[in-house]
Amino acid sequence: MNLKDDIKPISYIKTNAADMLKRVNETHNPIIITQNGEAKAVLLDTRTYQEMRNSLGFMKLLSESEKDIQNDKVFTQEDVFQDMENTFFKE
Repeated sequence: MNLKDDIKPISYIKTNAADMLKRVNETHNPIIITQNGEAKAVLLDTRTYQEMRNSLGFMKLLSESEKDIQNDKVFTQEDVFQDMENTFFKE
């Protein structure tokens, strides 16, 4: 991230929207949009946004798994396979 180039006021974004979209899609660097001198939003390309969402989802899954381990909410592989066998392969 290049702070000089990657922080832009909203007025600049308004007049150069197509160029800004092209830039974030080519560089995959976010652009911080300011209003009245304060950071208000971030412009991201869709690939980077999707990667961030995927990463957050994975981190949430890991966090929930760690809580389950701490609360002793775990099952052995043998128990899981036995349960599957009892559920799906009943005769």
